[in-house]
Amino acid sequence: MEISIAIITCSSTRTLAEDTAGAALAERIWAQPEWMVERHVIVPDERSTIAEAIVEAADTGVDIVLTCGGSGLSRQDVTPEATADVCERNVPGIAEAMRAESLKITGRAMLSRAIAMQRGSTLVINLPGSLKAATECYDAIYEQFEHAVQMAAGGGH
Repeated sequence: MEISIAIITCSSTRTLAEDTAGAALAERIWAQPEWMVERHVIVPDERSTIAEAIVEAADTGVDIVLTCGGSGLSRQDVTPEATADVCERNVPGIAEAMRAESLKITGRAMLSRAIAMQRGSTLVINLPGSLKAATECYDAIYEQFEHAVQMAAGGGH
């Protein structure tokens, strides 16, 4: 099944060349038959800019938007708020699954504020910004992407 995915790294300090987490996510996506990375961008840790990047990706028809970074407790971590600003429907099980798997590795996982939501038929998922945490969380959820995309497009269970 074809799935198109956008990666939006939320960081005021990283460049695309320094985005090891986003690059690792892209590698994992390309490893799946018929999955493609439609775009991979870096945006600053600004709520309105992150929201605009999500809207641009979702409204151009990607199936899934993965944000990377900005879901912690620091003041500049505003990715969940930006996601909620532009999405309509909460998909709490995805973030719950990521935290549950991450808690098996570190108690600090409970400090994640990551969320997953829908904008139209696009699934938007907040992932952590570190290489290790982003790939662990992705690995915990990616097997559900095909079914999620089918359902979001109007397919049945």
